[in-house]
Amino acid sequence: MEGMLAILPLLTALLIGASLGFMGGVFGIGGGIIAVPLLVLGFGLDQPIAQGTALVLMAPNLLVGWWRYHQRHPMKWQAMSAIALSASLTTWLVAQVATRMDPLVLRVIFSVFMVVLALRLWHTAQHHQADAPPVERPLNLRVLPLVGMVGGCSMGLLGIGGGLMAGPLLSGWLGQRQTTAQGLSLALVAPSSVVALATYAGAHHVDWALGLPMAVGGVLTVSAGVALAHRLPERPMRLSFVAILMATALWLVAAPHG
Repeated sequence: MEGMLAILPLLTALLIGASLGFMGGVFGIGGGIIAVPLLVLGFGLDQPIAQGTALVLMAPNLLVGWWRYHQRHPMKWQAMSAIALSASLTTWLVAQVATRMDPLVLRVIFSVFMVVLALRLWHTAQHHQADAPPVERPLNLRVLPLVGMVGGCSMGLLGIGGGLMAGPLLSGWLGQRQTTAQGLSLALVAPSSVVALATYAGAHHVDWALGLPMAVGGVLTVSAGVALAHRLPERPMRLSFVAILMATALWLVAAPHG
């Protein structure tokens, strides 16, 4: 009986990670946007610790995703280096600030980000837009560090959102096809997630006992979530996720702190 009680927290973390990985695969959004509110509201973690712990779940998935995507869609090392290095440096600098911020202020900022993301997803669901320009423009390597800095600010401050910030800039502002924008976004967020995790861990803002089994569970189920997503209608699924994000953001702000 004592042995069962001892492994119960491990099994719980594995199941939570599996659920987050599956949901992330279904909705096409990184598990962190779901994991952070769950860790704050369900486990009572402070916002910085929740963000750091969620990075344990995200970092390995993002690294594997980057590697697999690059195998299918090879990209020039100059472009990947420009966006990855600028994003990683910005992530480190901003994370130094985030780990020292008041947890309540950080929670409010995270909530506002969720609302903005929900509104963007709602707009996308209501207005069908082309995923890429008809002709891809030549990639301007000189402005890629600026995109990396934008994504790095989000990764450092919130532990999430680097790709969500960089994607529209790459496809809209720089006129890149969806495959190029997605590859560069992964080149931004994968190393940045490792840098953010190391910074949060250095500030003792990571619950490893919770994060590691969550990461294992997420790896086991994310592929199943992606497979299911291809069978579901996109618009109702996006609108459902918008409702979840909005409700969770309001709950984060209204819930008692500490």
